[in-house]
This record gives sequence, C-alpha cells and structure tokens, in this order.
Amino acid sequence: MLLLSSTRAGSLCPLARATVQRMQSTLAPAYKAIASGTQFTPSYRVHIQQNGKTISPFHDIPLYANGQKTLYNMVVEIPRWSNAKVEVATGEPFNPLKQDVKKGKVRFVRNCFPYKGYIWNYGCFPQTWEDPMSTHEETQAKGDNDPVDVCEIGEAVGYPGEVKQVKVLGIMALLDEGETDWKVLVIDSKDPLADQINDIADVEKHYPGLIDATRQWFKIYKIPDGKPANQFAFDGECKDKAYAAHIIEETHQAWKDLIQGKIPCKADTHDISVANATVENSPYKVNEAGVSQPAGEPYIIKSAVNNGDDKWYYIH
Repeated sequence: MLLLSSTRAGSLCPLARATVQRMQSTLAPAYKAIASGTQFTPSYRVHIQQNGKTISPFHDIPLYANGQKTLYNMVVEIPRWSNAKVEVATGEPFNPLKQDVKKGKVRFVRNCFPYKGYIWNYGCFPQTWEDPMSTHEETQAKGDNDPVDVCEIGEAVGYPGEVKQVKVLGIMALLDEGETDWKVLVIDSKDPLADQINDIADVEKHYPGLIDATRQWFKIYKIPDGKPANQFAFDGECKDKAYAAHIIEETHQAWKDLIQGKIPCKADTHDISVANATVENSPYKVNEAGVSQPAGEPYIIKSAVNNGDDKWYYIH
C-alpha cells in the first residue's frame, strides 16, 4: 500500500502535487447510489449507501476529500444536459435525492435557448448549509436553507448520487427570490484538464464563454415559468477560488451548528431532517439498528448521448 504524507505532497511541484491529490482522492470511501420508485414521478428516490449501509448525502459524506482541504466531495444531483430538478431532500430522513414537486407535479427546468437543460453537472457540497436565519453581510440576504450548490464543469457527464472529488475554482452569489444562493464552480479532479484549471481565470482561458453562459443561465432559467429574471450580488462577478473557499467554510460552520444542535433543526424558516449515521458530537446520530435500508437497484450509468461523446467543445 502506498502511503502519502501531507508534508511531502505539499513540497512537490504543481504537476506532481496534482497527481498526488488525484491518488489521495481515490482512497475516498466508496459510495453507491440506489434508485427506487419510478423516475420522473414523486415516488423517485436515490439513496446513498456506504459499505452496504444507508447514509445521508447531506450529513454523512465529508465536505473535504483530503487532509489538505484542497479537494472537496460533491454530490451530483442533476447530470449535464438533463432537465429533471432533482435535489437532496433536506426534510426527509437520511436525505435521499428526489425530484422536486410543485403543485403536485414534478419539476423540470425549461430549455432556454441556446442552452439544453443544465449546462454543467449540478449538485451540492455535503456538510454545508445556507442558514435562512442569518443575513450575509455582503449579499444583504438570508440563506436559502439548502446545501451549497455546485456546478461541475468537467467533460464527463455525472449521474444522480455520484460523489465526485472536485477542485474549487470560483463562486457567484445568485439572489434567488430574495435569498442568497451561492453557486460554486468546480472541476472533477480526475478530468483531463484538472491539472491546468486552478482558479477562476483559468476557466475563462480554457473554457471561453462558460462563465458568461453560467451567469446568463441562472438569470433567465425561471422566466419561462412566469417569474422575473434573477439578480446577483457583486454585479454578477464570479469571485475567485480564495473567496469561494471562505464562503464554503462559512456554510460548513453553519452546518456544524445545525448538526450539533446549536441551531434548532425546526423553526419558522426551516424544517431539516438531521438524522445521520456517522457525525460525532451530534445528538441526532442514530445507531445502526435505527437506520432503514431501502430496497432498490444500483443506479445504471448511461451515456448522455448515443455515440458516447459527452464532451463540450470550446472553440478558441
């Protein structure tokens, strides 16, 4: 077995250090997505299991994927180019993924020309929470009561329940119906370009137009449903990696306060299921006997397009 010292890894050249980070990420626990119910109906759920036991993708998957805190775990909710609005069910025990329902109907995002569905793998960071009782000093808006949203820009199309180890690149502050709704741009650490993409300036260099497209997508995606265009803090600027890491750590601390009972899990602003299987110092941790094991089948990974070419091509 190869053991990697954090001190030695930190002293390596950038290319070698990136290789070490990818190797470290492969040592992450194996997670399995188990689908049940009928897809595109209110019955659909994707539970996450580890070593054959159900866990919460909200609470039990660590935020950081390595000891250096340079890689993060991301839970994929919505694969690129798809439309079903799937999200972590924050109010259900062990927080499976489900398709959002409005007025009795499952939700799909519209195709707003020239975009097809979501233009990245969309998901969230585990062990983060945007506190709906706290007004952010810079956005002047309260949190949206969800884990922090993540847009993964790598070439591989993900699947619901996939756990990717990603590098953080930048962040936008969407003001969605008056709430702070952070959007973090990341790249899969296993992506062929991951070694070259280290901060938000690299995104514009290697993916020209993607930042502008991301801003425009979030601005207009609710307009076909009769809602106004979304607004942004910071005039829509995409902040850099350092600022993104600061915000992620803020929301991680808010989650810690929630899961440790320092913030009530139920209030006028929210009703969060905090049952978990692994979080030490949490009054909501349940023993193995109390964890239900839902029946279902492992999620089947399919190519997004018939010829297997799932890649965006950026023409320089």
